[in-house]
Amino acid sequence: MAIMEQPKGRPAASPALVIFVVSDATGQTAEAMIRSALVQFRDMPAQIVNRGNVRTPQMVRAVVREAAERGALVIHTLVSTALRQLMLEEARKRGVDSMDLMGPVLERLATCLKLTPMEEPGLFRQLAEARSREIDAVEFAFHHDDGQRIEEIDRAEIVVVGVSRAMKTPTSLYLAYRGWFVANVPLIPEIDLPDELSALPSERVFCLDISEDRLLELRRARALSSKIPLEPYASPDHVRGELIYSQRLCRRRGWRMIDVTGKSVEEVCREIITIRAVEEPGRGPLW
Repeated sequence: MAIMEQPKGRPAASPALVIFVVSDATGQTAEAMIRSALVQFRDMPAQIVNRGNVRTPQMVRAVVREAAERGALVIHTLVSTALRQLMLEEARKRGVDSMDLMGPVLERLATCLKLTPMEEPGLFRQLAEARSREIDAVEFAFHHDDGQRIEEIDRAEIVVVGVSRAMKTPTSLYLAYRGWFVANVPLIPEIDLPDELSALPSERVFCLDISEDRLLELRRARALSSKIPLEPYASPDHVRGELIYSQRLCRRRGWRMIDVTGKSVEEVCREIITIRAVEEPGRGPLW
């Protein structure tokens, strides 16, 4: 079978069959399905014409008129009930053979699920893009955990800072799984603050604060499980000093402080996202 693409710049030679793929999105899914079916017809020439982003009655009428002029078969995946009905009416009026790939599937699913479809074009593409972003965000979070690749921190949409065991890594990963590019950096009194972190806009940085008692509890548990000395890592004086340093630094820098004591990772992340949503309304989280 020979599948001929529509030539650019000049009329195509008349093939045995012209197929219009009509979609309110890109039409790529329907086109792939048609190509898969066409391979079953060996050496039968066919020309596939993709007409995507058909979302108005005027566009439906225009594409049916064009298909009629070319004697084409129309196969469409319109999600709008009104546009599918109009496609049927226009095709009958002009003697165009048309096939609805989406309507029967939506109707059967609506019956089985007892729900009404949203009929929003392009949702599959949006879902695919969101999934791709989640994968990239998680990879970014792993590569920028605990101060790694600090020279790339300006690429982060959110930077989480705080002392050791203040939930920085789980918070970063939770946000990343929802599509946010997040880095985290430890605050250590004995180590100077990286210049790259200092240069960031303060609204991008969130400092995780925690009560002294809870931090002592977490550090002692880690010291025991990892067989590391309790002193000075889990000593009260050392922990108190780190917390004071972190709190003063965050106030001086104008970073927002989030108290994580007694909160789940989800609660902490929702608090961060709520703040970011107020400051950047156009950027929505992927909850």
